[in-house]
Amino acid sequence: SEQLHKRGYDIILIGHNKHPEVIGTMGQLPKNSIKLIETVNDVSSLDIKQFSKPVAYITQTTLSVDDTAEIIKKLQEKFPNIKQPIKEDICYATTNRQLAVKKIAPKCDMFFVIGSRNSSNSVRLVEVAKKAGCKNSMLMYFEKKIPTIDLEKSEIIGISSGASAPEQLVQNLLDEIKKDRKVTIEEVIVAEEKVIFKIPKELN
Repeated sequence: SEQLHKRGYDIILIGHNKHPEVIGTMGQLPKNSIKLIETVNDVSSLDIKQFSKPVAYITQTTLSVDDTAEIIKKLQEKFPNIKQPIKEDICYATTNRQLAVKKIAPKCDMFFVIGSRNSSNSVRLVEVAKKAGCKNSMLMYFEKKIPTIDLEKSEIIGISSGASAPEQLVQNLLDEIKKDRKVTIEEVIVAEEKVIFKIPKELN
């Protein structure tokens, strides 16, 4: 979204109002440069005159093709020259993390996935970690407390995050673990990712 904004586009975001990824994406840009739509009716109520620049749309990554198909069709009817998102970005991020989790989880006594409870790619990563061999795998969402008793029994702890979780949240978890444990960090990278999500201003 930041790249599109820099290239001079007005952005329409298809997503759910309270979803953390939507809050984070909208928090990165000036208020008047990005517009959230949730339904086909929202498309109908868009005023073309409000858009002085070329228009691009992006979608919340956890929505399926079926969720967005009708909305996208209406957008394309209303804005015939609308720019489509580069689909590979998030697909790669999600796939890369699943590959990394499969590689790391079998060696771990405990595995944390940082992400929102309503982020399907984060929930899926927990399942991937369990299937890969780390039964003690869990989703670490914003309000969840670290299970210190389980941590005390664990020698090797794995950490990953959903594709839209800001990197700072991973660092925050590491800092919490370091308060009670001496930690040696080994980073596992299966591919480089170019997409970065920042923490919304409200959470900083």
